Amino acid sequence: MPTSLRLIAALLVAATIAAIASIAVLHAQDVAHARTQAEQMTGGSVDRGKLALSRYGCGACHVITGIADAQGQAGPSLAGIASRATIAGRLANQPDQMVLWLRHPQQIVPGNAMPDQQLSERNARDIAAYLYTLRKTTY
Repeated sequence: MPTSLRLIAALLVAATIAAIASIAVLHAQDVAHARTQAEQMTGGSVDRGKLALSRYGCGACHVITGIADAQGQAGPSLAGIASRATIAGRLANQPDQMVLWLRHPQQIVPGNAMPDQQLSERNARDIAAYLYTLRKTTY
């Protein structure tokens, strides 16, 4: 292979590696920002929310990104829920409304499939914090 082609190939490999590294850095920054923003918005803890989602068995009905075995089909997938306009088709997707829905789904939409889990305010805020990290990504 001529020297000029080797140089072009090396430059292409270097550019590809740089692009992949840039995407990885952007993703890490996006995840960190989403976490901080979600905790500030809700007053909850993302880590505690992740544990609470597992403890309350939310994955039995929902697909939930990042929660092991959360592949339920009875309820909607919660992937990208932070990017949605509404919760349950009725409430504006805002932290106080998310907490209200998590605590009292039967009060909001009587007879719906979401059970009232008797969540405390803290557990609901923690779960909301985790759910607000589940945004659609654009890269």
